[in-house]
Amino acid sequence: MTQVIEKNNQKRLHLPYLDGLRGLAALYVVLVHVEPSMGGELPLHWLLLVRIMQYGAFSVVSFIVLSGYVLMLPVARSENGHLTGSFINYLKRRARRILPPYYIALLICIFISAVVFVLEQFTSFRWNKLAGAGAFDPHFSWIDVISHLLLVHNLHSSTYLTINPPMWTIATEWQTYFIFPLLLLPIWRCWGLLSVVIISFTIGLIPISFTNGFLASANPWFLGIFTLGMAAADIGFSQKTQLVAIKNSLPWGRLAIIFTGMAVITEWRRLGLHIWINQSFAGLAFACLIIYLTKSIMENKQPPLALQILQHPWAIALGTFSYSLYLTHGPVLVFVRYGLFYLPLSPDMFAAASYVVGTAISLIVAYWFYLFCERPFMSNFLKQRKIKDVLISETSTKN
Repeated sequence: MTQVIEKNNQKRLHLPYLDGLRGLAALYVVLVHVEPSMGGELPLHWLLLVRIMQYGAFSVVSFIVLSGYVLMLPVARSENGHLTGSFINYLKRRARRILPPYYIALLICIFISAVVFVLEQFTSFRWNKLAGAGAFDPHFSWIDVISHLLLVHNLHSSTYLTINPPMWTIATEWQTYFIFPLLLLPIWRCWGLLSVVIISFTIGLIPISFTNGFLASANPWFLGIFTLGMAAADIGFSQKTQLVAIKNSLPWGRLAIIFTGMAVITEWRRLGLHIWINQSFAGLAFACLIIYLTKSIMENKQPPLALQILQHPWAIALGTFSYSLYLTHGPVLVFVRYGLFYLPLSPDMFAAASYVVGTAISLIVAYWFYLFCERPFMSNFLKQRKIKDVLISETSTKN
């Protein structure tokens, strides 16, 4: 049994910096969702910080690229270009990884809403929308609840930002889990990497180009951005001569910087460009960054500054519970703001406390949520528990 475990561990590839990237992206999302204003004008120095925090969508893009990369990684490294195990087992693994924490967080939000509803019905309490402004609203309908339970709330503009707004991306990712093996991998196997990227972007842009914005709330172009993550994995680990040449010849680090600049520039609203353009450039930047950093690791090169930051123990630790942080930070920030709103604070102190206290409590709550609501469903945790149970059983039998 020990030999089997060691053999499996040798085949498994672990890139710690991916956890660091995921963790820092989740932390940035938290900072983006802080509402530092009490309702009036913010001092100039806080306005500058708010401007820096306007690129939260880029963090979401990084999650989509990472998802495509991580799911494609074992396929790109396999001999036959197929998923490990059956389609059903693949879905079970994906469902076990993201659905239990998602539903627990959703039920917590519903419970909070029920408490607010009871208080408003039977006491003088009334929810102050100005005090509770942010990424959570306790007022929502049964349609909102049902659509969230079915993970289709991202498909309509009236439901995708209700209850806990960041959760719309979970629905988009869940839907992509089905499209990946049923559509994207067959296209990739039949026609190659470039074809799957082009076809995915074409499919993703049809709803916003020819259907008057139908399904636009789901950001369907994320399907193309997902394939950029697939491309990063394929280029990084493929044995095909053409892809190996591409991996070794292109300046991936510089390309990451260039595409980042293009993403920032095309994000400027006064240019009048659709958001799929700047988000696609951001996706290209993250894909190039992943290829660059992975290549540095595989070639045992001196780690660049970006890799040192992403592999810092604090960044990796943050990445460990980044999913929990993403799920829970909305309600936490809103209630921190609600508490601060009624304190005799100046606008400066309110903004500072919103960022510092809100972020700190978000991290604490997310870590506890991870321990009790996410980690018990993770594959590594379950495997370790099974191995421990077997060892205990063998020891008991011998005794």
